[in-house]
Amino acid sequence: MTGRELPPTSAFAGDDGSADPGLAAVLADHAEGRAGVPEVVAALAGTRVLVPVLAEAEATEVVHGHTVDREASAGIVALQAPDGRTALPVFSSVAAMTAWRADARPVPSEIARAALSAVEEGWELLVLDPGGPVTVLVPRPAVWALAQQTDWAPAVVGTGADRTVVPEVRDAVREAITAVLAVGESAESEQATAPRRHWWQRERTPAPAAAPPAVREVVVAPGDRAELSVELHLVPGLDRGTVDTLVRAVGAALAGSESVTRRVDSVQVRLR
Repeated sequence: MTGRELPPTSAFAGDDGSADPGLAAVLADHAEGRAGVPEVVAALAGTRVLVPVLAEAEATEVVHGHTVDREASAGIVALQAPDGRTALPVFSSVAAMTAWRADARPVPSEIARAALSAVEEGWELLVLDPGGPVTVLVPRPAVWALAQQTDWAPAVVGTGADRTVVPEVRDAVREAITAVLAVGESAESEQATAPRRHWWQRERTPAPAAAPPAVREVVVAPGDRAELSVELHLVPGLDRGTVDTLVRAVGAALAGSESVTRRVDSVQVRLR
């Protein structure tokens, strides 16, 4: 493998360090906007990737937009993604790794094993070719799918302006939110005339009315800084304390929904 020969018994003994042709083609399409992350993940499945190992520990630094956060005992590098989460860098070829760090030693691995290693370390993401020419951040649900060697069902499909949230994910998000919040237009209360009470009827304490909805509408769409954007259209006149409580309740509801966490990598809540 480009100056680093592997033992003949190795499963990668004949590997010359080149990128898988199918993966390389999809990465080229991704760079041109013709393929999204789901297509890249599908092309990654079953391929060989290269995991970088550094001989010496170094101070934290920023490399191609990703911070070198820490290294495992074996010298495997962990990167810090822009949102603060930890990612395992993997490379499609020796050339791509050399462009990132010339002193990194490439260790070949099946993508499933690399993804499983990241999961076991508690690292949520993979970064494919962080030094370019085409860099792809593999989201947490896709990492899980690669580790389990199952198909990834993305929450968002399409590319560019055609990106859309799949219906079952949109429904799961709305269901999680409406389970803890009243959503809908607040009906105006009407003063109804109390029915006449006869002398033999006891006066009953009326049941408390349900709290009026604080959210008029929930809009679920592809996000820009996160995978999903959840817009809460609030009724006018809510005080700051009520809004803060509402946002916390929504966050807890989404985090506690297995249907959401299994499919969605990240959520950005917006107030309208």
